[in-house]
Amino acid sequence: MTPEKILADARQRIDDLAPAQYIGGGFVASTSTETIEVLSPGTGTRLGAAANGTAADVDAAVSAARAALPAWARMTPCARAETLFRFADVIDEHAELLAALEALNVGKSYAYATYEIPLISDCFRFMAGAARTAQAPAPGQYVEGQLSYIRREPVGVVGAITPWNFPLLMAAWKIAPALAAGNTMVLKPSVLTPLSTLVLADLATGVLPDGVLNIVTGAGATVGRAMSHHEGIDMMALTGGVGSGRQVAAGAATTVKRVHLELGGKAPVVVFPDADLDLLVQTLIAAGYGNAGQDCGAATRVICHEDVRDRLLDALGAAAGELRSGNAASGEEFELGPLISAVHRARVAGMVDRARHDGARVVLGGEIPAGPGFFYPATIVADVAPGSEMAREEVFGPVISVETFTAEAEALAKANDVEYGLAASVWTNDQARALRFTEDLAFGSVWVNSHLDFAAEMPWNGFAKSGYGRDNSAYALEDYTRTKHVMLPIGAPLDA
Repeated sequence: MTPEKILADARQRIDDLAPAQYIGGGFVASTSTETIEVLSPGTGTRLGAAANGTAADVDAAVSAARAALPAWARMTPCARAETLFRFADVIDEHAELLAALEALNVGKSYAYATYEIPLISDCFRFMAGAARTAQAPAPGQYVEGQLSYIRREPVGVVGAITPWNFPLLMAAWKIAPALAAGNTMVLKPSVLTPLSTLVLADLATGVLPDGVLNIVTGAGATVGRAMSHHEGIDMMALTGGVGSGRQVAAGAATTVKRVHLELGGKAPVVVFPDADLDLLVQTLIAAGYGNAGQDCGAATRVICHEDVRDRLLDALGAAAGELRSGNAASGEEFELGPLISAVHRARVAGMVDRARHDGARVVLGGEIPAGPGFFYPATIVADVAPGSEMAREEVFGPVISVETFTAEAEALAKANDVEYGLAASVWTNDQARALRFTEDLAFGSVWVNSHLDFAAEMPWNGFAKSGYGRDNSAYALEDYTRTKHVMLPIGAPLDA
């Protein structure tokens, strides 16, 4: 089918999606008659609607998850893996529909969204297989006459809250390891982008046992708060902003439940004079402006050696100036979609305006364009002052800032001068320098001569205000399990 036909079918699926909660293996009416209007970022007009859920909806979802937990937790890892493999197959079978839903709701191009779907199914397949190889210390007599062994068990019911920038991928990063480890889940998607997650849950019907996965839509102040405070939820996992993370952690503290947080970032891209500038610019276009810069690990904070700054600005400006904007609903090809909302666009524009006031120079873009939708142009801000808002705070938009340095120690100090610690990259052809520099960078993921390359086998985690807990890799499975030490007597030796 053509992209236009696929997008039209996705739009029909949205029109057919009644505002409801997905609980116990099917859609049920919310206890509230209120709905939340979901807007198309490309036009600013109504795309669909979702139920504005209540604490009572959360209660129902938790009850369904708790009812499903014993049987799901007692399944062998192999049996759970086979179920998740089938779900991954269903995702691949509906890849075009899911990509179109992501494109329409988030505003990214259909071509960009199609890249994400194989990552989602791969996440389920990896976690399904990895859960069959859980590791623990060797059983043995650590106390004479007593056998000790370790059980790795599911935590229980996991409450998950996912963001609006990658709704399906971030849902997979939560659902796959939690379910593979034997937990059940209640998940709240963002009110801005709930539609693809609801369809994903619908596709799970008849594949996952009823109640293993439940979706409750609604405002964070109501649904999110009810989840984090709920006695029946054993763990909270959130991908979102620092403010949301603080609220979830505070709520979880009331019942002393485990918390897994993946929060914001301000990724430095440190460029030394021997860097491959052509490759760097190509990477900045993809990892800085991809998804309109709405990525917590986006390559949007360049710290460049002064000897190559002008060359980099010229090359990056030329490449960024060629990026095409577009509306996902049209099916056209483009590289730069809109921002998620008018409120978020105003925030991004305000940060650029304040950077100007702080003495920075806007080399490209920096003005809200006329017309419908929530578009903002590819923007480059140079001569950014150290310690300024633009240098230290997450923009979360298509804005790349450029600072300079002269010495390696200065570059390191500037790179680490943020309260976040999620991602960073170093650009140099000097291997010794790369190894030395990466050791001192205080970020959970560090690339050399690339940025935002992912593998399901490797962890994604932050330091400092970027949160704690791991997504991806076998480490994620550890986060969604608890360990139990069992000791029992083995009797006297045979020759006693």
